[in-house]
Amino acid sequence: MKFDDVLALLGEFGPYQKRLYFLVCLTGICVAFQTLVSVFTLTVPAHRCKIPGYDNDTYVVQSSYHRQLINHTIPVSDGKYSKCEIYTNWNSTILSRGSNLTKRECDSWVYDRSTFVSTIATDLNIVCGDRVVRTLSNSLVLAGKLVGSTLQCFISDIFGRKKAFLMFLFLMILTGFANYFPYNFTMLMVFRFLAGLTTTSTFLGAFVIGVEFVGPSKRVWTGLVIELFWVLGMIIMAGVAFLLPDWHHLVLALASPAVLFLSYWWLIPESPRWLMSKSRLHEAEDIVRKVAKVNKITLPETLFDDKTMEAENEPKGKLTEMFTNKTLAVRSLILFYIWMVSSLVYYGLTLNISNLSGNIYLNFVLSALVEAAGYILSIFLLDRVGRRVLLCALMSLGGVACVLTVFPAIYAVGKADWSLMVLSLVGKMGSSGAFGVIYIFTAELYPTPLRNIGLGVNLTFSRIGGVISPFISDLGILVGGTFGEQALPLVVFGATAVLAGGLALALPETLNRKLPETIEDAKRIGSSPKHKYKMRTEDKAESVFTVAYKNTK
Repeated sequence: MKFDDVLALLGEFGPYQKRLYFLVCLTGICVAFQTLVSVFTLTVPAHRCKIPGYDNDTYVVQSSYHRQLINHTIPVSDGKYSKCEIYTNWNSTILSRGSNLTKRECDSWVYDRSTFVSTIATDLNIVCGDRVVRTLSNSLVLAGKLVGSTLQCFISDIFGRKKAFLMFLFLMILTGFANYFPYNFTMLMVFRFLAGLTTTSTFLGAFVIGVEFVGPSKRVWTGLVIELFWVLGMIIMAGVAFLLPDWHHLVLALASPAVLFLSYWWLIPESPRWLMSKSRLHEAEDIVRKVAKVNKITLPETLFDDKTMEAENEPKGKLTEMFTNKTLAVRSLILFYIWMVSSLVYYGLTLNISNLSGNIYLNFVLSALVEAAGYILSIFLLDRVGRRVLLCALMSLGGVACVLTVFPAIYAVGKADWSLMVLSLVGKMGSSGAFGVIYIFTAELYPTPLRNIGLGVNLTFSRIGGVISPFISDLGILVGGTFGEQALPLVVFGATAVLAGGLALALPETLNRKLPETIEDAKRIGSSPKHKYKMRTEDKAESVFTVAYKNTK
């Protein structure tokens, strides 16, 4: 008897599975905390150079004398005080700036503390020549995700799902508290890399434990549910950040809840699927019978035997087989690009929230809400519109919205704050929805021997896109001005997304087609109407499960 047959007897999503899946989904909230906390802790508020020798200098003008002192000391560019330069040869008798005044870079700053009492950026002065530090630290989080997803799969296959999950959970908790101590740039970089590594490993481990107890026909929704817990984490984090404007308090508050998840050592079981893969059939059967007891199901006396082991073994392909013929090679290259852009735009727009005008807390909550809308939209339309058209539409919608930001940035300077934000949110919704489609679409395009390895390679390109995204979000560092800081990153994200949407049309539609079992089956997808099948519910669910199994935020 296959394990999925056992799940059919247990109830594919019975009381035990619902409780277990709810528990593992809760970890998605804390994973969101540790992954995206830099949106608040690394925010660089409005600032200018500090007046030399004036110890009581503040960003807020204190008096007419203070304003005069600022005007004589700080150069003005585009109507704003310089963030990085001061005059070197001014004196109190000068009533207006003369052409003989020279400038130099300053080495101390004052910050607008009306929104944040302090951030890591203000404490370490991550401004001017050191602005790239923030970009690098955000990039290292996503580099850590790339390493973490690979490391988690490797460790969980050797030591078990439960042990790997709890190990990385413990490390995530330590890293969360360690973020309280970034006394220099090096420590900041190390902790952000570890945050990316541990959060991804924790998320993947928890999700796999939950989904391996869910029956085939119910797996379609599992990916969506845990993403919504991630979104809930974003909303909660915005509220906590609003209440705790000092970053020291914020990181401690966000790290503390994860300690409760250490109780999962007693609350969640090892995955029976993993135990079966290690020929530990008796242990797997004990767990299954405990599930049956909770679900009030009577199971047959014998569940697993040697034939079960043979049935559970899946054929495995090689990476080189993805490029053995032109058809699969072209499709793979297109998918690589779409995956990379999906992650690039998603993380780029999320991190870019701090660069947009308006209330950062409200902007972040709106970003989370449109992300949820994107996921729900993709699931609702997936089997109605089709994979190819929906992916193209979502990527193009988000891309065009981002590109359109160039017009308010150029032609409505000072009046375009709301329009830039709205267009950015539309772009975020499109990229989030595209993520929901591309996972399923990719699983249905690759044949069974290449499905897992194909998803793995595409996820690697997704991580590469994520690593690049902070550099594009912070393009304003190089360009400056309203256009450079707010519109330029969105235009770049939009252009790449529009191209990805166009390339999606070059892929064959997989809606209502049987999953390809061989490379020849995969090549024939889209070649002729006679190869169209009504996909069985279990086939459709299995493709989603295979994708969800690899899905890591």
